[in-house]
Amino acid sequence: MSQEATAKPQKQSKLVVVLLVLVVLLLAGGGGGAYWIFTHRGVAAAAPPPPDPGIVAFDPFVVNLSDPGGTRFLRVTLRLVVDDQKHAKEMEENELGRMRVRSAILELLTQQTADHLVTPEGKAELKTAIAERAAHALHETKVVDVLFTEFVVQF
Repeated sequence: MSQEATAKPQKQSKLVVVLLVLVVLLLAGGGGGAYWIFTHRGVAAAAPPPPDPGIVAFDPFVVNLSDPGGTRFLRVTLRLVVDDQKHAKEMEENELGRMRVRSAILELLTQQTADHLVTPEGKAELKTAIAERAAHALHETKVVDVLFTEFVVQF
């Protein structure tokens, strides 16, 4: 009887050891798989970094605003941020393209009123409109942002 009594605990202990080893292997495999997924999922989906943006500077704009009486004016100096430095350099060298953009901006500025431009919303809308007009005049160049370096409304 002693052999039978010792055989059962040995079989049970072997079974427990095998189950523990399987559980440890499953946990290690799951942890390793999770680590691999989390560390490698961004690599395949990562987009190439955008090119360095370029800046195109303009001489100051001074325009009469469309307020009644015509006595108010705007003085603004701005820079266009374009999608890359190559396009900025091309625009600096292309006088006709630069003058088309300047003309489009001038036309837009003369349509503004002082009361609208002195509000934060008015400035934000003007930036958006300048970017759209400039992009339309440039055809192939994307305007990323408009930066005001000087903005004076005379009352």
